[in-house]
Amino acid sequence: MDNKVAVITGGASGMGLAAVRLFAAEGAYVVAADMATDRLEKAVAELDTPNVRAVTLDVSSEESWQALVSETVSAFGRVDILVNNAGLHLGPEGGILQTTLADWNKVLSVDLTGTWLGMRTVIPEMQKVGKGSIINTSSVAAMLGGLADGGSAAYSAAKGGVRSLTKHAAQAFASDSIRVNSVHPGVTMTGGSGGNFDEEATARWMETLAKEVPLPPHYGEAIDQAYAYLYLASDEARYITGTELVVDGGWTSH
Repeated sequence: MDNKVAVITGGASGMGLAAVRLFAAEGAYVVAADMATDRLEKAVAELDTPNVRAVTLDVSSEESWQALVSETVSAFGRVDILVNNAGLHLGPEGGILQTTLADWNKVLSVDLTGTWLGMRTVIPEMQKVGKGSIINTSSVAAMLGGLADGGSAAYSAAKGGVRSLTKHAAQAFASDSIRVNSVHPGVTMTGGSGGNFDEEATARWMETLAKEVPLPPHYGEAIDQAYAYLYLASDEARYITGTELVVDGGWTSH
């Protein structure tokens, strides 16, 4: 990762923040992007390094993406890596019949449109460099129904779209030496999952996970996904594109 320039969205917390820390520790210049400006700036300040820059980003906004890429190139000269990690899940009451059009559009604007806009804005910069690596965060919800999508039809649809869009981009830009892969997290304890249960509910949740996820402790942590990002971004993955790296403790092996 030495001297590579990485843009990581959703960088204020969870898997994104774990990736920001890991990539920086491995020697990359990192642009950590998020809507939660105060939390993002606090997290980046705690890293205490000039190699990580905090930039406010609305992933659903074309103008916001253009501003971020412009600032990144101005600061570091290029973009080598894009980690489209930012995501939104509105909770368990999001079935097909319960979801409002507004909520549907909100989830897709972040989880799917945001991924497309990120690639659309960054790829021309990678073409200038002559290579690049893009990692799109999908989910086991792109592969499984039921518990995997947390009850959200919009989330399931968006992550399925990310899975397919990744393969489209991998085919379209392989001749530019731009690799595009997807990571599919299973249950991962971040600010976005598993953090709001009381003791009894947590016990029930862990019992359910033990039946679904064979590998103890039956859930992952943010750093597990960050290492998947790191590998796909690295030169060690130079012959890998269009693939799905599933990090789920064996859930999808059923």
